[in-house]
Amino acid sequence: MEGINSGDTAWIIVATALALMMTPALGFFYGGMVRKKNILSTLNFSFITIGLISIQWVIIGYSLAFGDSIAGLVGGFNYVGLAGIGVEALEGGTIPHLLFVTFHMAFAIITPALISGAFVERIRFKVFLVFTVLWATLVYDPVAHWAWGGGIFQRMGALDFAGGTVVHITSGFSALAFAMVIRKRKGFGRVTIEPHNIAFTVLGAGLLWVGWFGFNGGSSLAANGQAVQALFNTNISAATATVVWMFLTWRDNKPSVLGIVTGAIAGLVAITPAAGYVTPLAALLIGAIAAPISYYSIGFREKRGLDESLDVWAVHGMAGIWGALATGLFASAAVGGEGINGLFYGNPGQLGIQLITTVVTIVYSFVITFILARVLNAVWGLAVTEQEEEVGLDISEHGEHAYA
Repeated sequence: MEGINSGDTAWIIVATALALMMTPALGFFYGGMVRKKNILSTLNFSFITIGLISIQWVIIGYSLAFGDSIAGLVGGFNYVGLAGIGVEALEGGTIPHLLFVTFHMAFAIITPALISGAFVERIRFKVFLVFTVLWATLVYDPVAHWAWGGGIFQRMGALDFAGGTVVHITSGFSALAFAMVIRKRKGFGRVTIEPHNIAFTVLGAGLLWVGWFGFNGGSSLAANGQAVQALFNTNISAATATVVWMFLTWRDNKPSVLGIVTGAIAGLVAITPAAGYVTPLAALLIGAIAAPISYYSIGFREKRGLDESLDVWAVHGMAGIWGALATGLFASAAVGGEGINGLFYGNPGQLGIQLITTVVTIVYSFVITFILARVLNAVWGLAVTEQEEEVGLDISEHGEHAYA
């Protein structure tokens, strides 16, 4: 078919599979950190999101994100129901348009699933379902349009290779907003709430690390040098953050395995917006700095007494900010396909652009999520009863045990 390159298409098919795998992997990453009475509930938040957002993406999500721009704010309705989209070449690209739709669907799926870490072990399942669809429509889709669909960020020249603002800042600060509205878990701050299976979390983190190669490497939309650059940078940032986090926990007590894998995720988050635009040495520095930013953000959250259960804000929101700003520091025209330099390569204006888009994304995602949470709380109540929480969401919400 004219315009389609078989090698590019094959790589993006693989990258799409890797990126989609990240959502059930996220379920295990989160699931190991909750109590055993809530493991099925936590796994399901990720799994059911695949179903919900796949449908939403076809009906309206893709059109809002990538449809004809309305004043740079949101996509139009020309792709509702994926009207007119087939396996012809993507305009200006070498892969089928429908493959581009599918690849970006994986991003749209994992982003609201990330937020679930903020309210595990106490949210009503029906509230989660409604919130997830509304949030994807009102927050994710417009911000994706701003950054990637011809919207205001793209017009400003902002760089976001694979979702620093679109995925991680939106989910991280939405998690913070939701946690400020929903009640704390019973006994939070008074009794120890222990992870029930850290091995699950290690498994989830490992699968996320591998899946991120598709997430970042596929964002080149071609089997080319930039894909290789992104893949290598993804690994070195994660590796460096892993080692730095190990030393941080070791200095404070003992080298925590839970901390080590959390560090990996922080490094993966931070490199996401920069992966295809920076050198390996810059990626190493990005990961090294991401670890203490997220580590001390967790400590700050704990001192504030906020029950943002699995530290989505600290790991995704704060490392996402650093990654977005670091892109404005370290971007090199010699590396990235956009041909844009950052501050350290003689273009200080790029850092200003990255800062503006970061602040706008933080404010927008926080405010819309806070309003959504308040409305849903008024209509249904966000949390299950304390008695239902005591029993566990696996039984009270799903009627099932994970373990005999």
